Amino acid sequence: MEHAIYLVTLVGAALVVAAAFSSLIAFRFGAPLLLLFLCIGLATGTDGLGIQFDNARLAYFAGSLALAVILFDSGFGTPLNALRQAAGPALSLATIGVLLTTGLFGGVAHYLLDLSWLESFLLGAAVASTDAAAVFFLLRAGEINLRERVRSTLEVESGTNDPIAIFLTISLVEIIAANASPEARVLVTDLVLGFLLNMGLGAIVGIFGGLAIVRLVDRLNLDHGLLPIFVLTLSLMVFAAAGAIGGSGFLAVYLAGLVAGNSDIRAVTILKRFQDGMSWLAQIIMFLILGLFATPSQFPAILLPAVLLGLFLIFVARPIAVWLCLMPFRLPRPEVAFVSWVGLRGAVSILLAITPLLGGLENGRLIFNTAFIVVLVSLVIQGWTVGPLARRLGLIVPARLGPLDKVELELPGSAHHELLAYRVAPGSPVARGERIPRWARPSLVLRDGRSMRFQDMGRLAAGDHVYIFVPDRYPALLDKLFASRAVVDPEDADFFGAFAVDPARSAAELEAAYAPGLTEEERKLTVGDLVTARLGGHAEYADRVLIGPIELIVRDVDDKGRITGLGLSLEPTAPVARVPVFLSAGEIADRIAAFARNWRKRNKKLDPEAPVDVDADARPVVEKATGEG
Repeated sequence: MEHAIYLVTLVGAALVVAAAFSSLIAFRFGAPLLLLFLCIGLATGTDGLGIQFDNARLAYFAGSLALAVILFDSGFGTPLNALRQAAGPALSLATIGVLLTTGLFGGVAHYLLDLSWLESFLLGAAVASTDAAAVFFLLRAGEINLRERVRSTLEVESGTNDPIAIFLTISLVEIIAANASPEARVLVTDLVLGFLLNMGLGAIVGIFGGLAIVRLVDRLNLDHGLLPIFVLTLSLMVFAAAGAIGGSGFLAVYLAGLVAGNSDIRAVTILKRFQDGMSWLAQIIMFLILGLFATPSQFPAILLPAVLLGLFLIFVARPIAVWLCLMPFRLPRPEVAFVSWVGLRGAVSILLAITPLLGGLENGRLIFNTAFIVVLVSLVIQGWTVGPLARRLGLIVPARLGPLDKVELELPGSAHHELLAYRVAPGSPVARGERIPRWARPSLVLRDGRSMRFQDMGRLAAGDHVYIFVPDRYPALLDKLFASRAVVDPEDADFFGAFAVDPARSAAELEAAYAPGLTEEERKLTVGDLVTARLGGHAEYADRVLIGPIELIVRDVDDKGRITGLGLSLEPTAPVARVPVFLSAGEIADRIAAFARNWRKRNKKLDPEAPVDVDADARPVVEKATGEG
């Protein structure tokens, strides 16, 4: 017995170590980390090294707890400004998008796998949610600096679509297991009412649970070593409490993290570091267990239809669902296309595919194996191409800051204030003589192993360590002072234009200098307000506006979204984003409409009695090309 304990511990620890080392490979080659974790689990499972693991209940239990830890950390690290910026598009994708994906995928699965309609929709619900962990790992590994709006949309969608997919999957399993064949109207009514109750209870428990976590952390004077464990345990209690009363535990734990992370909770730096490590451990454990649970020798029997379903999900179902969900928000097509492509399926889909086995469904193993193959197809095809596609679509922006060496220190009783330790980087503004603002309070400087008062140091030099006590709303401003200059790729040298423009200047001066054709109302605005208006009321870093012969580029915005820096280019060089046709239903619709117009024109020309009418939209193009009216 004792020998078995040592052996199980050795094997389990070895798998975790192997998964941790695989991250080095992923960072080096940009590989999807989740794919590596799953492959390690498959290689050590039944058809690999021979480790037998077929306990569906244990796999689902461990996976659910790991997912709860991941969701709490995801909510804890999501700032409210990202939520406000992307709430509409992301929640639309997390609700309507999940339903559309389920319906489209289930309809095709019904014919390819010969499943019943309910079983097909069950499979669709299992693969309807996305895996954000794999996506953002790829973005970090590839050093991809995405546009903020796109990143926020993906973050919020990933945190909110899992609870909805989980509810839909479990509900369908219960209906099928009960051998019920309800009418479509009754089924939809039950699902809608159950959804509202499940999500409503989960939201209430999550919000109040998050507030309770903040209050307990502030009231109890716990040791810093015990505090992160206390918070993690409370988050799991929120998860369990919501599920026990019929609510969504996964939505509850995500909202609890969101509330706690955006409050003035004590020891936030320590909590973030601990939760980051626990989130990594939870991902590794969940992925390894799911890989061990799979039986690859069963895959060949359904390989062809499963691969076809994976391709259908990637190239048809997800793009259509995203296009329909984002249509009301009028996002640029490149951003819609990228969101369509970054719909990686991962551990949550495999975890949900275990539920048919728990429910004792006849085709439970078939559904699990199909979902597993679909996830592999998604990771192989989409996981390797996230970076290249982001560059092709023009969603990569130059880094705003260069290297920054900063440490956040926790102090007792320092509510609304932070103690920051900066190392002065060569080439940074403070190293070039820029003064530190008065609202910052430098208290200590370390130079060559000696500590001195800031007032006695004179000018700061590269390599100095400066300790500054500052209100918590200002660190981003200090970062700009202590960061070195960002290294701009030669291809991006003219990204922000050759000239700087003061956003506070009148747009009438812009009209007088360059005659871009502004209206009378636009000439009354400032240049910054003009750009904001042309962008639909919201500007972000690296946005571009083409106005006649010039292009205005947003160089910087403040924390309230107001433009504080603009660049001007006399030769607009912004690359035209080439959106792949299969990623944009709007592009497909435009091409079909263009084909229909051309077909009508040809038919009119073939009919000698039909009046010839030139399309009004085509007239300017013809005039420009031929020089004739």
